[in-house]
Amino acid sequence: MRVADFLEVLDHEGRLLAAAAAAAGPGADVPPCPGWRVRDLVRHLGAVHRWAAALVADRATTPPPLGDPPERADDELVNWYRDSHRLVLDTLAAAPADLECWTFHAEPNPSPPAFRARRQAHETAVHRYDAESARGGEPSPVGREFAVDGIDEPLRGFHARERSRLRSEQPRVLRVRAVDAGPDAVWTVRLTAGPAMTVRAAEGEAEAELSGPAEQWYLALWNRTAIPRVTGDPALAALWRERSGI
Repeated sequence: MRVADFLEVLDHEGRLLAAAAAAAGPGADVPPCPGWRVRDLVRHLGAVHRWAAALVADRATTPPPLGDPPERADDELVNWYRDSHRLVLDTLAAAPADLECWTFHAEPNPSPPAFRARRQAHETAVHRYDAESARGGEPSPVGREFAVDGIDEPLRGFHARERSRLRSEQPRVLRVRAVDAGPDAVWTVRLTAGPAMTVRAAEGEAEAELSGPAEQWYLALWNRTAIPRVTGDPALAALWRERSGI
């Protein structure tokens, strides 16, 4: 996906989130985030938007502290979030293609503007699902291409980092497949005592396969729904459930 595609998704998802938060009310529970109410969700994501906008605008090469979200009256929160969302959108849209600023994924490694647009789009989409869960009713769909990208990002990005807990003392091989997204929507994850090594291909034999529709898998990878389907070694699937949280 291109930077413009991520910005389009970010715009759409942020608008949906604000509408859901307003409908739910600031005191509503957020079921996917135990202990949070809508006011906590809105304050958190608004602060993340402002943090990302400042990082890009300042061309920061080290991550600034996120800090605590500002205190806002309940009746001001949604409008404050809308301002935060517009700020990060405008900042990312204005960023030059050769911008240098801090990123943290080892692989794949897009340009900093692409990285930041992608990260903000997925952060917002997942929390939009949270806000709609608080509101009740059917959640908005996740586009298939975007969902596939949202599977790829944690597998080849987050879990390639040193801080990932997705490890195994004994080498294991796991397959992940989005069954409705074509033959390229498959990943082979090799687990060792170090960070996971993932390729986007069906390479060799796998001891277990986790599969399902792209949207469902996307939400499962971000700890919002259960793994759609497991075949093969159930112990490897259990290891995934225990250690893959982001």
